[in-house]
Amino acid sequence: MALILIRHPRPLVADGTCYGGSDVPVAADELARVVQAVQPVLPAAPVFSSPLQRCALLARRLSDDVTFDADLAEMNFGSWEQRAWDDIARADVDAWAADLLHYRPGGGETVLEVAVRVRRALMALSSHGSAIVVCHAGTIRLMTALATGTALEQAALAAAATPHRIAYGAVVPLTLERGFGEAG
Repeated sequence: MALILIRHPRPLVADGTCYGGSDVPVAADELARVVQAVQPVLPAAPVFSSPLQRCALLARRLSDDVTFDADLAEMNFGSWEQRAWDDIARADVDAWAADLLHYRPGGGETVLEVAVRVRRALMALSSHGSAIVVCHAGTIRLMTALATGTALEQAALAAAATPHRIAYGAVVPLTLERGFGEAG
């Protein structure tokens, strides 16, 4: 099964801001730039998207028939949302780094909780022959780690440890290995 993962356009937030689960807007010119870049390389396939507007706007420009799935949303950072990373207490960031799977940054979601819902979305997507998925960098890293059938906790840790190098509007092809998800 082949997925085409697309990271949303650059949102209208200041650099260095934690905005994970926040529903932040995208500038019209940035949206148009990403549409123009990705549309020519996309196959005919059903389109799925995170419901957050930075993804939803792009998905709607790519297809009139989009399935929105909250399981594709980025991690919710609770009270850290919309704050500059530099303004978050170093001790809190260190506590998260010390327990990536179970710590709740800002009282939000744990990495393991996000991995559970992203895996659920990936399982649902695996019933399609192919699909286009408009989502977030964290979701893409998790899907990539989960695609080979890696155990959930290992995949969550691998995704959390992967350096963030997915550009806004990037297209990431992903193939699910045969039998993905059959082991539970």
